[in-house]
Amino acid sequence: MVHRLTWFEPQRGEDQLREFFITALIDMGASLILQDRDGTYVCITTLPSRWKLTPGVVPTDESIFGKEVGERLVEMKAGLLKAGDRAELEIEAGDDTFFEFRCRMVEMDDHDLHLITVLIDRTEDRRRERLLRALLREVSHRSKNLLAIIQSIASQTARYAGTLDMFLGKFRGRLHALSQSQDLITDSSWRGAYFRDLLKQQVERYIQENADLVHVSGDDVLLTPNASLHIGLALHELAVNAVSHGDFLQRRKPISVSCRRQELPDGPVVTILWEEPFSGPDDSKDAKASRFGSTVLERVVPASVNGQAKHDLKNGLVRYELTFPLETFD
Repeated sequence: MVHRLTWFEPQRGEDQLREFFITALIDMGASLILQDRDGTYVCITTLPSRWKLTPGVVPTDESIFGKEVGERLVEMKAGLLKAGDRAELEIEAGDDTFFEFRCRMVEMDDHDLHLITVLIDRTEDRRRERLLRALLREVSHRSKNLLAIIQSIASQTARYAGTLDMFLGKFRGRLHALSQSQDLITDSSWRGAYFRDLLKQQVERYIQENADLVHVSGDDVLLTPNASLHIGLALHELAVNAVSHGDFLQRRKPISVSCRRQELPDGPVVTILWEEPFSGPDDSKDAKASRFGSTVLERVVPASVNGQAKHDLKNGLVRYELTFPLETFD
């Protein structure tokens, strides 16, 4: 039997067909309501559990859905006068639940008008929409922070770069370090990055063939996204300095890197220590000026994580110590 866009075998029987439609409606989270042109209820299927059909009470919009929702439905349906007229209404039913009513006037085979209402639970859809909006706001916020970091890096790099080629080389390296750290943050669903992963990125990029000369100890702390970006940048500067200006590779003297978490009365703090053997001159203006990135290490990174840093070149050792409060996760 064919009726408009529907086909079924009549010999299957109405009971089997009814069971099929009811099961499908339940799976869809939808309810169907049929009323005649006077608004009298003819049929209701799979009504959501929050609404009940009271035995002995003739079903109406108000008796089923309550006074407030019922009045809104009656008002909306009153504007549907001829076949093809339709209207929609979404309500918040309480307990953070949302339902959508889709009403349409249709003409049956006997040319009589009836009103079909499809009632759909939109609670999960609205929750997903709210979550998506929150995520978009978070992405926007983090993007602005990242752009601010890039702007600061560009300014500091330009300030100390003598030529355009020198600026481009240093700036690209720093951007790449940020990009690598951001990859770790994204992979963790924006929770942050672990210290050893941040260090591994820089070691593999600049000291890959001599990775055995970097000795790591202490705690593998999970850092917040902001801290991850800036600690990754600091490790980038230290690794570049070591390769470009140091002599640990020629001397085969290992670099010692540690990360330790301490519980203090005001909250947990993290201390990162980089100790690199160095046979050059002790700490002086000339020595500090020759080491690329000292401004980033001593000012930019500590200020960005609300910490303090010490950067010394003396007694045959490049020593960088950064201490900052650890933001904890919920």
